[in-house]
Amino acid sequence: MKKIGDLVKVDKDNWNDLKQDFVKDLQKNDFVEVINQLDMQDEDLVKYTLLLETAASEFGHCKNCKGLDQCKNEVKGYLYKPRQINNHLQFEYLACQYQQKREEELAYKENVTLFETPKTVKSASFKNTNRDDRKRLEISKYFKKFMEDYMKGERPKGLYLHGSFGTGKTYLIAALFNELAKNNVKSAIVYVPEFLRLLKTSFNTDYPEKYDYIKTVPLLLLDDIGAENLTPWARDEIIGTLLQYRMEENLPTFFTSNLNIQQLEEHFSATNSGIEQLKARRIVERITFMTTDFELTSKNRRSKINEEV
Repeated sequence: MKKIGDLVKVDKDNWNDLKQDFVKDLQKNDFVEVINQLDMQDEDLVKYTLLLETAASEFGHCKNCKGLDQCKNEVKGYLYKPRQINNHLQFEYLACQYQQKREEELAYKENVTLFETPKTVKSASFKNTNRDDRKRLEISKYFKKFMEDYMKGERPKGLYLHGSFGTGKTYLIAALFNELAKNNVKSAIVYVPEFLRLLKTSFNTDYPEKYDYIKTVPLLLLDDIGAENLTPWARDEIIGTLLQYRMEENLPTFFTSNLNIQQLEEHFSATNSGIEQLKARRIVERITFMTTDFELTSKNRRSKINEEV
């Protein structure tokens, strides 16, 4: 935060007025508490009277504040506070405990990188999932075990989570990534259909950077695989190469799809060049080796606020 009020110059005409105000302010508990934190004589503090009054007022607000929504300070979430440098004062805005907590909460979300994915998934949380649903409860248990093993340094398998449209598949895995992000685990969520289109248009720009990142990121979700317009290039050069690398490096990879694994193989077999079952089989074998297959069947949850994807 930028420092302000570096040094205050007071002309002689105002000196007596400041002294009188300073003496009056000494009757105020908040003002006294603020200046008692400083190792300076009163005669040196007088010229800062007006700034100290502001600092004391905001200090009083903070003492009784219960959260950011109640903040009465000029800059929400920040306290105007004096800092002593030798025998002078500088005034600066410092984040309060609630603002610091908020910044910490927002910071962990930066560990989850989104590629062509709605930003709402960054708010995904296990506490907002429906635990009355037996299938979701089973997935939650799987994720709990995954987190325990991963934080021990193990590299457990990811999940191939498939099911009907709008059942919250992406939301559930995003909740897992957000939870691990709090432990500084980096991850990426890639909406496959749009990402493939994006790669095609960025060959002469940042294509290598984008592709290398998702190839090497510790945790990866390939979202809605099987919904892309398939080409041999997308299947063999992008998806196949990506999965081969992550399989060899033992990097946990997750998938969501509206297709079960057999339907996905059929999808990968049909390209513009005709039926290519062998290449499709190789892709599917990598996926089955890297993941545990799980079907999620429940009512469409797209209309719910907390489970949008």
